[in-house]
Amino acid sequence: MYNLRGGFLIRPLIIALALGCAGALLSWLEEMFPAVSAWVPRVIFPSHADPQVAQVILAGVAASMMTVVSIVFAILLMTLTLASMQFSPRIIVSFSKDRVTQWTLGIFLGTFSYCMAALPAARSLPHPFAPVATVLGAMLLALTCVGWLLFFIHHISQAISVNHIVDRIAKETEGVIDDIMPWPHFPGRLQQTQGPPPSPDEVAIASHESGYIRFVDTRRLLGLAKQYRVRIRVTRRVGHFVPAGIPLAMVAKGDRLGDEGTARLLSAFDLGPTRTLQQDLEFGVLQIVDIALKAISPAVNDPSTGINCVDQLSRIVIRYVSRQTPDELLFDPPGVIRVSLGWIQFPRLLDAAFEQIRMYAKGDLAVSLRLLRALSDIAATTTDPEYRQILIERGWRTVAGCAEKMGEDEMHELRVRQEALAALA
Repeated sequence: MYNLRGGFLIRPLIIALALGCAGALLSWLEEMFPAVSAWVPRVIFPSHADPQVAQVILAGVAASMMTVVSIVFAILLMTLTLASMQFSPRIIVSFSKDRVTQWTLGIFLGTFSYCMAALPAARSLPHPFAPVATVLGAMLLALTCVGWLLFFIHHISQAISVNHIVDRIAKETEGVIDDIMPWPHFPGRLQQTQGPPPSPDEVAIASHESGYIRFVDTRRLLGLAKQYRVRIRVTRRVGHFVPAGIPLAMVAKGDRLGDEGTARLLSAFDLGPTRTLQQDLEFGVLQIVDIALKAISPAVNDPSTGINCVDQLSRIVIRYVSRQTPDELLFDPPGVIRVSLGWIQFPRLLDAAFEQIRMYAKGDLAVSLRLLRALSDIAATTTDPEYRQILIERGWRTVAGCAEKMGEDEMHELRVRQEALAALA
């Protein structure tokens, strides 16, 4: 459902079929109940009994809609190609989930379907019939398409802006954090993450296909573990690649599963050729990092875009530190470990967000200063001393890396900002 909802298939198809059915139904109602077309003003259709006018209008609107659809597809493909080459191939995923583009394709194709479904009703034999109310609907749809085309062009012109792209990715990533981490973070909360040691009776459950782990159904895993009285230890977390034949999980007393239980366990994992933003918040971070790295590369040399990416990354990390990480040990009943699995922890997320940018920006004062400001902003929003200590350590690492390529004048401002970060501890 996630894949279908995020592509160019389901929503445009539903809209096109709905408008096509509306055209066929409205023309049938006009023929069965002539009073339906009586309210159409004579100014628009002086003769309600001339089928040729209805045929010309419906055919003209249908033909023009297919031309517009071709233009829309050309604009869309050009946008995807430009964004992929200029920023990162990974951001195509977010473009395919753009609802404005999906509605644009659906409305234009739906108008074509509406006209084609209503066209057979406008006939001269065996008795003349003109579905004037249906034709009026086609004209209104055509005017709607004109306005929507202008809106679509305006939307595309904004969609290829790097600021809008990074902001959209950040919003989607924050949505993933809200879904998988709904509870606020409590610094004093003790969370058991160290599971029991591997037992000698563990059975490896190998993956039957290669792909990235995109979704893990923890409720299904917990239910299976309780039903078969086993303990499941997931060996790869969301976002990791699993080749076929590599163990996806280790099951204590796995001989109790059988073939049916093994198949049900594997069905709790969604694997695919690409990473998605179902549960993989690191994927959203990496998309922004890709844009930042290309911007600060010597070939492009666009530090403003790199700074914008650092700002949006700090926004994501701030949302992360405000939430409690998901439990890595699942119990049922309380005290009995049934499932152990991994989620991305704060140090790993921080490295994914800033480490590569830090390494490539050693000679860029503006980006390095913004990195230190981002770390300070994150530290200012959390009261967890462990999180703050990690942030301060990353700050010193940033300053030490810049010292390799910058002079003393540039380093003074970096050290001042690092001292302000350390003062938060």
